[in-house]
Amino acid sequence: MSMLTPPGMGGKYRVTGQTYPRMRRPSNRRRIITAAIAAVLALGLAGWGTTQLIDVFAGDGDRRATAARATACQRATAVAPVLSLRPGQITVNVYNATPRGGLAKAAADELRRRGFAIGQVGNAPAAYDKKVAGVGVLLGAPTAAKGPFLVLGTQVKGTTPRTDTRRTADVDLILGTAFTTLAPKPLADQALAALARPVPADKSRC
Repeated sequence: MSMLTPPGMGGKYRVTGQTYPRMRRPSNRRRIITAAIAAVLALGLAGWGTTQLIDVFAGDGDRRATAARATACQRATAVAPVLSLRPGQITVNVYNATPRGGLAKAAADELRRRGFAIGQVGNAPAAYDKKVAGVGVLLGAPTAAKGPFLVLGTQVKGTTPRTDTRRTADVDLILGTAFTTLAPKPLADQALAALARPVPADKSRC
């Protein structure tokens, strides 16, 4: 045994001549590589999970936006509602809020000739008498706004719609100081027919 051979070591660790045993520690390369691969996988999974979360929320927003656009297009392409209400189904009370006599009767007679049912005719109530500066006021229940007011408005242009607490279906036409006459019958008939004719809405934004 050579003097360079550590005690207790023999066999392949025997030092002879110029040969020395390799005493280096075992390499950590495998553990380093394994740790690096694990870190890369962890980062990859974290990134994938984040992407999925973003896609979920972004996708949900996109779906909502798409649904909103589809709804808007459906509304845009739908036809306007048809108003089937006819003049004979509307009872009109005609009141004169001006100093000119006979105005309410003349207007009521003309509305009757055009097919409207006429109720009371006379001077306007104190709340409106001599206090309507425009063409006139259409007064009725809240439900009249989407029906009788539209139909009666084709005959008297420029009136102001107002509602009150009545529960009946009749409406008041209160003539103001700017009133002269009803709309010409041909024009009024055209406007009345337009209410019952569906018109396609604009599709350009779909």
